[in-house]
Amino acid sequence: MVERRHETAVVDGHRIHYLTAGDPGDPPLVLLHGGIVDAASVSWGAVLEPLAREYRVVAPDLLGYGRSAKPDATYSLDTHVDVVTEFVETVGLDRPAVAGISMGGGAALGLALRSSDRVDRLVLLDSYGLGTELANGGLTRLLSKQGLTNKLAIALMRRSRGFTKASLGNIVYDTDRLSADAVDAVWAEAKRPGVGKAFRSFRAAEVGPEGYRTDFTDRLDGLDTPTLLLHGEYDEVFPHRWSERAAARLPEAEFRLLDDCAHWAPRERPDAVVDVISGFVPR
Repeated sequence: MVERRHETAVVDGHRIHYLTAGDPGDPPLVLLHGGIVDAASVSWGAVLEPLAREYRVVAPDLLGYGRSAKPDATYSLDTHVDVVTEFVETVGLDRPAVAGISMGGGAALGLALRSSDRVDRLVLLDSYGLGTELANGGLTRLLSKQGLTNKLAIALMRRSRGFTKASLGNIVYDTDRLSADAVDAVWAEAKRPGVGKAFRSFRAAEVGPEGYRTDFTDRLDGLDTPTLLLHGEYDEVFPHRWSERAAARLPEAEFRLLDDCAHWAPRERPDAVVDVISGFVPR
């Protein structure tokens, strides 16, 4: 049985908690989670141990999330890229494969664009950073300027597992097919002190008058890191055409569309995610 371990690292003076599992001699694989109410164990909880049978898996709680420090800071994508870059160095990972979902995909891509020699393979799941259009247009722009709605939603999630499950309908294709563990992981995370602060800051920093501020599309032509783009067919957060377009521009990339899946592939289709990553990342 593969055992996950809790570790900590100090990155730029901040405590970063991370989960690790697998043989230290196996190829390293870094997993980066998304935003809103998330952490390493939330998005990656169902795939961490299966992947650790083949890789040395390292999954940090990003700054402001999970058990990591939550300093007063501007949690832009650049901030997360800075922390992830230093984290990889601090933990001593030599050219790991890096997989990221949503916001974590944007951080993974930002790391590879900044230092392609540090990343062996790149796996982007429903990734941020590949387009500017807002899913709900002016509503998303309005919500980015005020945090009350997010605070109220988290308050309701803390009080009700049922509300928590219903809320996941925004990112999954069918909430009834989610495992109890997936719902419980989000519900538990919603009760953690300081949850939501980093996401509200991220949204305020990343949403501008013309849409999302970070769009790496025009820089993809020069990225020679082998890249797999995996996207849920029914993702309403970021459209799958973002990933298709990116795969066409990247020198060495492939695109996979997951059916019966929206924005949260590692929890909606965990077996498929494990199979796809195992088939793409050398062991």
